[in-house]
Amino acid sequence: MSSSSTDPRSLLDALRAGAPLPAFPAEAVESTRAWVRDVSQAAPASVESLPEPLALAVLEAAVAAGHTALPESLSASKVKPLAKAAKKALYQLRSRGVAVAGPARAAEPPRAAAPSSPEALDALASAITSEGERALVLARPLRGAGVEVVQMQVSDERGVVALQLGDRSRGTWRKLVKDGLAHGGIVELPSEEATALLAEAAGTNLRTRTPFPDGLDVVLRHFGVQPQQAPTELPPPEPEDVRRAQEADVLHDTVELASWLPPESDVRTLVQKMDEVVHGPLSLSDVQRQEQLQAAVVSVARDFFTPEVRQRYALRLWRMADYFARSARPREADIARAEARRLFHGAQEPFSRFAERLFEKVLALVAAAGAQAAGARPGADSGGPAEAAPALTQERRSPGGLIIP
Repeated sequence: MSSSSTDPRSLLDALRAGAPLPAFPAEAVESTRAWVRDVSQAAPASVESLPEPLALAVLEAAVAAGHTALPESLSASKVKPLAKAAKKALYQLRSRGVAVAGPARAAEPPRAAAPSSPEALDALASAITSEGERALVLARPLRGAGVEVVQMQVSDERGVVALQLGDRSRGTWRKLVKDGLAHGGIVELPSEEATALLAEAAGTNLRTRTPFPDGLDVVLRHFGVQPQQAPTELPPPEPEDVRRAQEADVLHDTVELASWLPPESDVRTLVQKMDEVVHGPLSLSDVQRQEQLQAAVVSVARDFFTPEVRQRYALRLWRMADYFARSARPREADIARAEARRLFHGAQEPFSRFAERLFEKVLALVAAAGAQAAGARPGADSGGPAEAAPALTQERRSPGGLIIP
């Protein structure tokens, strides 16, 4: 490697100029280019994970921009060359008249709870919403009688999007756990599983370039967590998964997944297709109308579940399978895992009953809105799919479960 490719100043110039840097991993180079353009977006933990020359180039960019927060944090890094360079950067900034707080105190050794630790505190996790978000609460015992509590909002598309960090007494923490479990909607997780979810989320922040919320770098350091570099992979499908996945529509009957709906744009697409069926020029029998509505559901669902979307929903179901297992619902857990494996690895046929039901619920909501509108305005003509869509009953018919009067 040439000296120019390792000199921080030269490397910074090359990064800013967009010059090729084949000596380093492409993903690391791409991230570094973004950070040297805006050093405020560079989290200390993510800079530590870079190849050393790239990390030093980011520090060089911090000096050039008069940015103190990054070198202040990295001056306490366990990566000795990086800590040394950060202290040098602080000296350079101070020499230029920039107010510097001084080298950060060495961080307390992380006390991430190992499975065998007698002081390990279980975490709390909520169910996953239709948008792929959930709450995650971690706790770490402090010296004395206190507990450091971290409450986070985690998105599977963006990573950690909100965070609150504070100290509580152990009694307050125990009450928080007790009240949360009694209220429902959350489960307890072993601390090592919760920190794995934190690592996964922080890695998503980096890959999607979602800025770390204030305090996340501190939380990662306190819990001894490094952002997960690669996206999570699921195991391949098992022989019984096809049979189990045929029941995957029942997952929508759970309290947690009952509110899952497609994104608004895809709901509009389905409603438009419904309108074409209901108000089309052809005179259809009830059976024909049912068949065409079901065909519309499958068509929109297939278009929506691209490979990227399949993997996103697969990971949501994989996490929900763990949630179901921890809330004493083994059948739902088995079905969710089976469907997750098939979705993640691209199984196409038979088409996902989970996916179909996701869009069938839109028909049910439209039908309910139509029935309500008809009841409120007796004798009014149907003016759109909300009024004209057929009502659904509790009876189920294969494959779609749609009943047309």
